[in-house]
Amino acid sequence: MPFLATRLSRIKPSPTIGVTDTARALKAAGRDIISMSVGEPDFDTPDHVKAAAIEAIQNGDTKYTAVDGTAALKAAICAKFQRENNLSYKPENITVGTGGKQILYNALMASLDAGDEVIIPSPYWVSYPDMVLLAAGEPVIVPCGENAHFKLTAEALEAAITPRTKWVILNSPSNPTGMGYTRAEIRALADVLLKHSHVWVMTDDMYEHLAYDDWQFCTMAEVEPALIDRTLTVNGVSKAYAMTGWRIGYAGGPKALIKAMATIQSQSTSNPSSISQAAAVAALTGDLSFLAERNEIFRERRDLCVDLLNDAPGLSCIKPDGAFYVYPSCAGTIGKTTPSGKVIKNDSDFVTALLEAEGVAAVQGAAFGLEPYFRLSYATSTELVIDACRRIQRFCQSLS
Repeated sequence: MPFLATRLSRIKPSPTIGVTDTARALKAAGRDIISMSVGEPDFDTPDHVKAAAIEAIQNGDTKYTAVDGTAALKAAICAKFQRENNLSYKPENITVGTGGKQILYNALMASLDAGDEVIIPSPYWVSYPDMVLLAAGEPVIVPCGENAHFKLTAEALEAAITPRTKWVILNSPSNPTGMGYTRAEIRALADVLLKHSHVWVMTDDMYEHLAYDDWQFCTMAEVEPALIDRTLTVNGVSKAYAMTGWRIGYAGGPKALIKAMATIQSQSTSNPSSISQAAAVAALTGDLSFLAERNEIFRERRDLCVDLLNDAPGLSCIKPDGAFYVYPSCAGTIGKTTPSGKVIKNDSDFVTALLEAEGVAAVQGAAFGLEPYFRLSYATSTELVIDACRRIQRFCQSLS
């Protein structure tokens, strides 16, 4: 009898974490590496948030809390949803976990039975399909090509729904593409979902505040209030507030689902850090003026990336609406040969050869379910963004 569980054969380690770990190891070994593989802002956590955490420690707020969040944090989340998204949730509709990933995992574990289907538009965040598989569900991958700006259309959603469909996952702005759904596009998807009462919606809104130019964020239950009773609105403090290491995610949803998710969490991690929760209260209730300055810097980096990558032979890159990723196509490099004699057969070959030749760490499009692309995170200094893109240009020019 094998010792390890057979369920492990259904999943794979996170590719983004794997690339990041490889880049760190190469850098530790003395290589000149620029990592553009990690989805983590290079900005520091705001001072008022750090101060709230220090105050919590000094006040002895270091004990267990309620399993799925303190009353203070749930109240702050309710106020945030009402103020920013026009969503009316009560504390019993709120759950808090150790990061957005745990929220998504808890929801899937609490709701999926063997064979239940979850519609996942691709490109997708790498963990969606594997979390569905761990929960005994079946991911239904719907390719959303560049001609659709990497977004799920109403027609594609309608075609993917079956009697076994339980969830559709929407991520806007998207990891890995940075593309965001417009209100009209959300409205069209909502019209489809209104016809299929057995299908629930999981909206991953983690990059909500990272929006550029004229694109404006909106979320499903806000656009179509009739769907709020079968929508889980997921968010967190990791990205906009530069609090990735604090590990706080949250969601609003129907009371029965929220209670079931708390049951799952009670037998896994129990409550998130009391100190992190106090910091999250400060983040959600405090001054957000810092976001405008940071978003302007992100926007400048985005524009630099797009322009420089489009000047690289064999690459093309559309301009994203938000988040801090670009998702360029490397189709024009497929079939070409590196100076060392290696043929680029796919996007995995491209990012491997790029790392070896120029020390730029990116993530292959295959990890996100749509080839031949690769993801770059511009959540690093402007100087490094320019340096990395120049290296990518040089690498592409070296191919024959």
